[in-house]
Amino acid sequence: MRERRSTRVAFGAMLLLLAGAAFQAERRTVGRIERTDPGLDRLIPPDAVIEVLAEGFRWSEGPVWDGARGRLLFSDVPNNVVHAWSEKEGLSSFLKPSGYTGPEGGGGREPGANGLAFDARGRLVLCQHGDRRLSRLEDGRFVPLVERFEGKRFNSPNDLVFGRDGSLYFTDPPYGLTKTFDDPGREIGWNGVYRLGPDGGVSVLVKDLKAPNGIGLSPDGRTLYVGQSDGERPFVMAYDLAPDGTVSKGRVFFDTSPLRKTGPGAPDGLKVDRHGNVFTTGPGGVLVLSPEGKHLGTILTGVPTANCAFGDDGGTLYITANDKLCRVRTTTKGLGF
Repeated sequence: MRERRSTRVAFGAMLLLLAGAAFQAERRTVGRIERTDPGLDRLIPPDAVIEVLAEGFRWSEGPVWDGARGRLLFSDVPNNVVHAWSEKEGLSSFLKPSGYTGPEGGGGREPGANGLAFDARGRLVLCQHGDRRLSRLEDGRFVPLVERFEGKRFNSPNDLVFGRDGSLYFTDPPYGLTKTFDDPGREIGWNGVYRLGPDGGVSVLVKDLKAPNGIGLSPDGRTLYVGQSDGERPFVMAYDLAPDGTVSKGRVFFDTSPLRKTGPGAPDGLKVDRHGNVFTTGPGGVLVLSPEGKHLGTILTGVPTANCAFGDDGGTLYITANDKLCRVRTTTKGLGF
């Protein structure tokens, strides 16, 4: 009797495994991967597809891999929530409110958190649109890291990246404000790129971009990349980054204007792989650029695409594409994995 029962249990477990495999096989795909240079084959396998993992969001953003818990965290900015997704658990709500903690009805056009990152101690740091600050999540509460520059409130911190020395680089366009660029509540007259130093000091690095957005660092830490989501001047900038955190020699790394016919979207979030290739959102989806700024191809989601992040063992690119969370398996691995 015990032997027969064990056989039934084993058979039932096998059926569950097969059902799970069938579920994975039936996962919906969207778009396609356009290869404009043979070099893309070394980064994304020829048979790669764009899988849809979850959908129904208002504007998905800010993905970051939570390696300690084997899950992805990402923002739904208008809904003021951070979601979690994992292969095992699927989708769940992780944090609400995420970016605006004031009275109901306030917080501007997009009140939630936008960019997310983990610090060296594994603590989540959030760009909080509605509260117009950067905060760290600690024991279930927000600890503000920086709220003002020279006594004036930021516009709506958007994206961030940590340097090797613990410096935090972040962008501050006005997209979270009710009237964005024309909002009467703006206190700073430019849309800046800033550095929060390990000592707590804040400095402005760039003041001449209309819409600084996504931000990233090269593997050697000597180049700072900034995506500009300006419809008239949509490009990714590169700056030489000195050991003291100052920047110089700003230049256009890649101009996405010629790709407008590819699809909707402009440079927004970006990530860098361990070889220095830049994965930046742009027209049609996610553009893949070599360290020299050559366009290798595009992950065409077909919708305005906000951001991306490497996860799992570093060989998966998660993509927040408008109302969806998607992923593409990669051969390359993200910086930090």
